[in-house]
Amino acid sequence: MNKAVILAGGQGKRMKADMPKPLFKVLGEPMLEWVISACEGSGISDICVIKGFKGEMIDEYLGGRYTTALQAERLGTGHAVMQAIPFLKEDTDGNTLVLCGDAPFIDAETIRESLMLHKQNGNAVTVITAELDDPFGYGRIIRTKGGISGIVEQKDATDEQKAIREVNSGAYWFNTADLIDLLGKITNDNAQNEYYLTDTISLAIAEGKNAGAYKSENADIIKGANDRKDLLELNTYARMAVIDKHLANGVEFTCTDGVIIERDVEISAGSEILPNTILRRGTKIGSGCKIGPFSVVENCTVGDNVVMNTAQAYDSVIEDGVTIGPYVHIRPDSTIRSNAHIGDFVEIKNSSIGEKTAIAHLAYIGDSDLGKKVNIGAGAVTVNFDGVEKSRCTIGDYSFVGSNTSLIAPIKLGKGVYTAAGTTVTRNVPDYALAIDRGELKVNEGYTLRKMNKKK
Repeated sequence: MNKAVILAGGQGKRMKADMPKPLFKVLGEPMLEWVISACEGSGISDICVIKGFKGEMIDEYLGGRYTTALQAERLGTGHAVMQAIPFLKEDTDGNTLVLCGDAPFIDAETIRESLMLHKQNGNAVTVITAELDDPFGYGRIIRTKGGISGIVEQKDATDEQKAIREVNSGAYWFNTADLIDLLGKITNDNAQNEYYLTDTISLAIAEGKNAGAYKSENADIIKGANDRKDLLELNTYARMAVIDKHLANGVEFTCTDGVIIERDVEISAGSEILPNTILRRGTKIGSGCKIGPFSVVENCTVGDNVVMNTAQAYDSVIEDGVTIGPYVHIRPDSTIRSNAHIGDFVEIKNSSIGEKTAIAHLAYIGDSDLGKKVNIGAGAVTVNFDGVEKSRCTIGDYSFVGSNTSLIAPIKLGKGVYTAAGTTVTRNVPDYALAIDRGELKVNEGYTLRKMNKKK
């Protein structure tokens, strides 16, 4: 079986935050998750994450999905991989991929193709490389006719070697048995007193084992983050890469200012995304939609020809032809059925809104089920919480809820029910009835003059 070891023990002091660097997010996901996703996409599910600084945060994030091992002291990349030796010994017949948890753009195709070359050549170790226009600061790959002879760091390179543009990405395939053997032979006899994983290459070559390199077509596998500026650059690059993908698929962007689309979002051709719109994980948007400006959609299924203007929606379903906004909040577990209209300053929570129902403005609908072609007047609210538990309201088809009506749950309005403006409804109302609750109007004439004279 093929395994992966992901190095995620770095503190990232230059980030100036009290958390492991691989947990910093790119497009809403920790960099570590990007690396894990690439492994899973390539068919590798047997993963060990090496934790270090604030390792409990890594454990909490992973939630037991993968094996973890603690690098209690930061003694180099080789030392980090040494902590995975018990994990490696569980199955020594396959190969092991070593990746950096803060280099999020490794991709599944690079992993698959590099493994193929690694196995075909019978390599003990295969370095995954990339070619850069400006390779300054990276270790150069020294190729030979049959593989590589090593990696030369920038400070040790000759002028000729500095001209080499193929560099080490920090990702490697190893024959698992060879990796265990080589880890036992590297030393910390260097200026930093650290154990370097790159030393395994020279050791393998010295023992007559094959060492090779696979050059990825994706030069972005090199990209990482050492500080907040680097992290911003990663987010900017990833943001535009996702937008470019949607442009190629027929999605319209008049202006991309403030547009953030997480990488698993699906948008059908013919939809338009307006500025300052954020589309988060799990969201699927149909065709012919206009989303934004200033909208947030997270984990929602949005049908065709939906308009969302200055609205936020979470964990809900919005069917075809719905218009929403401006200033609307759709809270989790809601369903807005086809051709409904949700107007300005409306909040909906855990509710089903029927076909062609209109909630035009200034209303709260919570824990409720509304039928089709219902009209909710301005200021109407469902009073769904009594301080102890929440209850539901049901409003039948074709009902008309007048302005400033309060529906005290649990309650059911039948089909075609009307409620008069200002009514507080405390019991069920049968089909086609009018609910009206207005006390006698009292007018106290001269009240204002008497009050003003008293103040004088």
